Amino acid sequence: MTNSLNVAVIGAGVSGLVTARELLRQNHRVTVFEKSNQIGGTWVYNDQVEVDNCLDLDPNRTIVHSSIYKSLRTNLPRPLMGFSDFSFEDKSYGDPRLFPGHEEVLRFLQDFAKEFGVGEVIRFNSEVVRAELRGGGFVVEWWTTEGGYEEECFDAVVVCNGHHTEPRVADNVPGIQEWSRKQIHSHNYRVPEPYQDQVVVVIGSGASAFDISREIATTAKEVHLSSRSSNVKVTKLDGYENIWQHMMIKRVYDDGTIEFQDGYSIVADAILHCTGYKFHFPFLRINDMVHVDDNRVGPLYKHVFLPQLAPRLAFVGLTFNNGVVFRLVELQAKWIALALSGKISLPSKDEMLAYIHKFYQEMDETGIPKRNTHSLSFQFEYVDWLADQVGLHVEDRLKKIVDNLFENWMARPKGYRDVLVL
Repeated sequence: MTNSLNVAVIGAGVSGLVTARELLRQNHRVTVFEKSNQIGGTWVYNDQVEVDNCLDLDPNRTIVHSSIYKSLRTNLPRPLMGFSDFSFEDKSYGDPRLFPGHEEVLRFLQDFAKEFGVGEVIRFNSEVVRAELRGGGFVVEWWTTEGGYEEECFDAVVVCNGHHTEPRVADNVPGIQEWSRKQIHSHNYRVPEPYQDQVVVVIGSGASAFDISREIATTAKEVHLSSRSSNVKVTKLDGYENIWQHMMIKRVYDDGTIEFQDGYSIVADAILHCTGYKFHFPFLRINDMVHVDDNRVGPLYKHVFLPQLAPRLAFVGLTFNNGVVFRLVELQAKWIALALSGKISLPSKDEMLAYIHKFYQEMDETGIPKRNTHSLSFQFEYVDWLADQVGLHVEDRLKKIVDNLFENWMARPKGYRDVLVL
């Protein structure tokens, strides 16, 4: 006999939507808590920004969940952004490009929710403020503008609150705390016009850093891109006359001077931190069983289950650099739903903890920093393992697209979206 549990899902972005779908398929009773008034999570564009003092965030500030800018296009092609039984390839909502804009992704997610009846179990404008252990389950407390605080008991909780809201900044650069000129995080970047005729330093080496640098360069006087890599030489970015690449910042000074480790110095008007985000779970009250240490959420078995409470507490969507984001969160959601139903078994708590200890030890021995604990480095071993757990497979075609995409991005960072051939 399978279990039918009362499950709370926190968040109605990509991870929350597919998790709700998989739980419903296993006949669980599902409630999705979404603090905004619509689905989509980070794919909901909002031209509002937070009051940004990125080095000293006010915990009581009005938080804007969205981190996408107005012109954003996906950095993955359509085939990599669909689910196993709900493709993005054969859908178009006015933007047929292989790498569409964010509006297209949101429409796709809205269709997904409608197709599988997920919208019927979502409580909108409901911000979870507490998920606390009680007996063998959880008490979930949420807040709404209309009803104030309410709470309900659940058998299990799945955390799907995303990780593109709490900015992570380069606050360890000497002098940066005292630098008096403008600093913002990419979380609050929307359009390039505020940088008209300015000299801007962008810190970061990910896709958003390159994309935003190129966009700012259309209005800025100069853009200087600072990377953590020690192999970067001072050089203009291919195809641009006003974008320079540099090594890390060595020091910043009160007069606006920024000195790079490559020996080059400039006087800048603004620093833009494209330095990623922190995992943040302020609502969890589980006796400090889960810790976030330099963006390592642990101890988690296979990035999903907390051994002490498995399968009653789980996380979806923590992994990154995996190339098949939507398919991966679908596999994680299926694994959780089947485990909660009793259709598949997890290792014992001690076995899971032993695996985690070995995993962390191997990371230390190979010099991988904690902040990359949940990075899959575009490898498919974990994806294939998950697929095997739930009786599915990820098509070789998708893996080849990922490989092709990575090669094109490295060779043509300016125009990889328009040269990729499937």
